Amino acid sequence: MTHPTEGQAAPAPAPIVPPKPQGRIKAALDSDIFYSWRRSPVTIVATVVALSLILMAILAPWIAPYNPFNPASLNLMDGFTPPMTENQFTGNTYLLGTDNQGRDVLSSIMYGSRISLFVGAMATAFAITLGVSLGLVAGYNGGMIDGIIMRIADIQLSFPGILIALLIFGIARGLIPPNQQESMAIWVLIIAIGLSNWAQFARTVRGATMVERQKDYVSAARIMGVHPFLILLRHVLPNVLGPVLVIGTIGLALAIIEEATLSFLGVGVPPTQPSLGTLIRIGQQFLFSGEWWILLFPALTLILLALSVNLLGDWLRDALNPKLR
Repeated sequence: MTHPTEGQAAPAPAPIVPPKPQGRIKAALDSDIFYSWRRSPVTIVATVVALSLILMAILAPWIAPYNPFNPASLNLMDGFTPPMTENQFTGNTYLLGTDNQGRDVLSSIMYGSRISLFVGAMATAFAITLGVSLGLVAGYNGGMIDGIIMRIADIQLSFPGILIALLIFGIARGLIPPNQQESMAIWVLIIAIGLSNWAQFARTVRGATMVERQKDYVSAARIMGVHPFLILLRHVLPNVLGPVLVIGTIGLALAIIEEATLSFLGVGVPPTQPSLGTLIRIGQQFLFSGEWWILLFPALTLILLALSVNLLGDWLRDALNPKLR
């Protein structure tokens, strides 16, 4: 090893090369959540089933064998064709059979799943938006505002959600002109289901907000003169979204079941745009006459969809809760 002589400058130290930043995909694969996911066979199966049903619904216009809601493509002679059986009149064969009007059951399930998923997702998003907003206001302000919002939530939680949705749906249908009721039915259904499910989000966010508002970063923002709305939006909201994500996933499954229940009762989507609940109601009429497939396959699709989403919500709750690891 040579040493610099007098009058010579010392050699410059070797530059420190910072480590290459980890890609987002690599970071996601190394995260605790993905590790928890791949260690749970039930969650993997639920993910595959949920994604398959969701993709089937989204791609229905392109992958469905028929358009079951196009009257020009229906043939009544194809009615009541059993699954994988050649029709004696037309010679056509359908994978899951046909209903009383000759509609392909598989195509009906694909198109019906689109409506069920759309209504469930939009109703859950509406309930989250309303519940989170009211929960933030109640938890941050406290006092009379907190008392009024929470008493309304307590009253609503004391009744089954399906009864609240039926009440709201009936009131809304009474206020809408008859010539617009069919076109507005889906949006009325979304509002009715959303208004029946906001209370659980509000109570959860209110409790988390009451904890967050006592922390130093909120006090510092108040001292700096930041507007309360910006404090809630920028500081408090990101710290209370964890439980909301879990409840929202489970709430999506409940909203899909609630929509199916309303449609089964005949107060949901119009007959021209049947969802899974409407298909189940149609199939129930022919169950005891031997056409079991008209009811079985839509009901099985609804069960698989709701169960897989619910299992994903349970896994997400456990994955995001460090006390349960």
